[in-house]
Amino acid sequence: MTAVLAGTGLTLGLGGAEVLRGVEMFLGAGEVVALTGPSGSGKSTLLHVLSGLLRPDAGTVTLAGERVDHLPDAVRSDLRLRRFGFVLQFGDLVPELTVVENVELPLRLTGVRHREARARAAALLDELDVAHVAHRRVSEVSGGQAQRAAVARALVHEPAVVLADEPTGALDTVTGERVLEALVRAAETRGTAVLLVTHEARVAAWGSREVRLRDGRVETPSVAW
Repeated sequence: MTAVLAGTGLTLGLGGAEVLRGVEMFLGAGEVVALTGPSGSGKSTLLHVLSGLLRPDAGTVTLAGERVDHLPDAVRSDLRLRRFGFVLQFGDLVPELTVVENVELPLRLTGVRHREARARAAALLDELDVAHVAHRRVSEVSGGQAQRAAVARALVHEPAVVLADEPTGALDTVTGERVLEALVRAAETRGTAVLLVTHEARVAAWGSREVRLRDGRVETPSVAW
């Protein structure tokens, strides 16, 4: 399997502490990988490095075979907008916008015309069974509806990789499973590589494999590539 996103020998120190210590991480197309480990193990920091929000002190990050960690900040920012999707624990939708406006935002920021962006956003909201709240503001929908909208926003521009950081942490079990179903379906039908950060075993079980971090090191092997 060819890696869509790969981190090799990633080392990073923050605030005088070594947070990542030679981490290896590989994601293939259509793969859902669960990234687990105790609080403070470096999970979120690893996501920031893989997405280009942070530069590693040592090691490399490649996207579709191209090295990206050494690129200028503006280029890495553009890559995040076009090639990555993000789902965070509390969704982080823009409260001033409606649900559908939130979902179409990545498309609008990359120059897609309004009619096409709206159609693509509406189709995803329908697929995720939240089309009926498309024109409500974020404050007018439930947490589960908002999180499914966040998944739609992460997928609407057809990214190569989705990074999901505790995406079910603020949801009940049933609603959380609907969010996980949407992420797994994206991997299976769109070939999206999904990195699912969680500290819950039941959530990690949705991944095709598990990578466990402890004290900034990989405790369980990523995979033999």
